[in-house]
Amino acid sequence: MKTIEVISIPVTNQETAKEFYQKIGFQIMIEAPMGDGNTWVQLGLPGQTTSISLVNWFAKMSAGSMDGLVLSSDDIEKEVAELKAKGVAVKDIDNTPWGRFASFNDPDGNGLILRGEAV
Repeated sequence: MKTIEVISIPVTNQETAKEFYQKIGFQIMIEAPMGDGNTWVQLGLPGQTTSISLVNWFAKMSAGSMDGLVLSSDDIEKEVAELKAKGVAVKDIDNTPWGRFASFNDPDGNGLILRGEAV
């Protein structure tokens, strides 16, 4: 093994989720019919190799059940302000000895965490 390629994010509505992830900075990498009535929707952050796929076909992955996807930030204050300006409900930055964190959820309740360097 050499890298994590795709992380599945369980969602109810791929279109709604896709719009949210694009709003926070993800870009569509692939959007294509899978041939079984489902659509493969894969998004990634610019310049990164790890991506996410918006899934709604795994019985054991109910929409909103993912928690703890950590996104790194070079300027957490700026990014929190930008997310809030886009209507994303971001919690206040939590300062810890191992980093600074601000959490928020996608439309289904999947938990994401923005991480900045400790000060």
